[in-house]
Amino acid sequence: MAKRTKIKDIITTDKSGYEATVMGWVRTFRNNQFVALNDGSCLSTLQLVVDYENSDPKELKRITTGAAFKATGEILPSQGRGQKYEMKVNSFEVLGDSDPDKYPLQPKRHSLEFLREIAHLRFRTNTFSAIFRIRHQLAFAIHKFFNDRGFVYIHSPIITGSDAEGAGEMFRVTNMDLNNIPKNEDGSIDYKKDFFNKETNLTVSGQLEAELGALALSEVYTFGPTFRAENSNTSRHLAEFWMIEPEVAFNDIHDNMDLAEDMLKYVIQHALENCKEDLEFLQQRLENEEKQKPQKDRSLMSLIEKLNFCKDNDFIRLPYTEAVNILKNSKPNKKGKFQFPIEDWGADLQSEHERYLVEKHFKKPVILIDYPKDIKAFYMRMNDDDKTVAAMDVLFPGIGEIIGGSQREERLDMLLKRMKEMNIPEHEMEWFLDTRRFGTCPHAGFGLGFERLVLFVTGMTNIRDVIPFPRFPGNAEF
Repeated sequence: MAKRTKIKDIITTDKSGYEATVMGWVRTFRNNQFVALNDGSCLSTLQLVVDYENSDPKELKRITTGAAFKATGEILPSQGRGQKYEMKVNSFEVLGDSDPDKYPLQPKRHSLEFLREIAHLRFRTNTFSAIFRIRHQLAFAIHKFFNDRGFVYIHSPIITGSDAEGAGEMFRVTNMDLNNIPKNEDGSIDYKKDFFNKETNLTVSGQLEAELGALALSEVYTFGPTFRAENSNTSRHLAEFWMIEPEVAFNDIHDNMDLAEDMLKYVIQHALENCKEDLEFLQQRLENEEKQKPQKDRSLMSLIEKLNFCKDNDFIRLPYTEAVNILKNSKPNKKGKFQFPIEDWGADLQSEHERYLVEKHFKKPVILIDYPKDIKAFYMRMNDDDKTVAAMDVLFPGIGEIIGGSQREERLDMLLKRMKEMNIPEHEMEWFLDTRRFGTCPHAGFGLGFERLVLFVTGMTNIRDVIPFPRFPGNAEF
């Protein structure tokens, strides 16, 4: 194979009059002469001008939408509008045919629902190539953010015997013969006969293991897949998703908020600087979608304005109790506009409440802290009032909660008390409790659902559209 030049490098370099070889996939072929070629390196296509009079008609017929194509020729200033450079083709080769009668991605607008059904091909569309380039840049930015601050990247286990959230919505892992499951005398399953000699599941969080790392290495983070067997067939839930979970020894809840705010601003800035073309395309796509909605349902800001809004504003830090008072006395609550009315302290806030605080009341990103202990996990540090815990949620416009975290309960007696209250078996968590027995210290961390971040930055509205192959109830294709 001749060395290929990426289309991105051709169109972003102020250089012409040289020979290059390009390879990619045909988007369109017009007038038996003009090929629009895309290789995935950027959103743009490169126009290739084929000498059809001196080309084999049989080979020209093979140039169809979706075909893999190789061309060598001279890069020249474009004669047409809409592109800076084009290639005058000297030779070409169809590397892989694409039957135009069967190829599902013809040059027209396709619905997102249709594209989810052919997720193995949707990478080739402008929308999804933009989304997944941005997804890559966000993942890179997260690793760079933590690496530059001296964090250690920990690979937490995917198969685990613990339930970090205490929710019980887990996928079980077994190699038992499901047609002949071994049983104990009392009829219960004999997990001693299973692969790990105990009941195991796919992880719902890498947090507990990250705490072990932090209490030796000081600053660690995990970035890996997590799983929830929650039967929620909605645009906001996935059964398999990726989580970023930093844990930092000697940090309190205020340090934790600082870290979360710094990280979000850093990765958004990185996307704005490195994904300009893709973000502008997705912004235009969103604006076209919004035109179909009633005025009252349209976004107050464009996509890029929303990203700058979060990057440029200091986040409001607000106790849960104050937030409930604001919501209780708000017009939407008094006029019955909230789907879930706020009546009493202790309510678990919904997305509509979080968005009201960010978009209507403060008009800034918000970090809520000091939640009621009864609606939070066992490992969160009890405050002195014995009613609330040092928990935090970061709220963004259009999406609500994007980060959840807390200062962890480092006091052994308090942790044991909370575990007992929440019926978490002590014997299964001995390894975790050892960190409180031997050299315990204040520490804090948070979890960022990566797909939530990608959803926010791309302006998409369905979480199934920001992960390559979504897993949800009834679907495990590809």
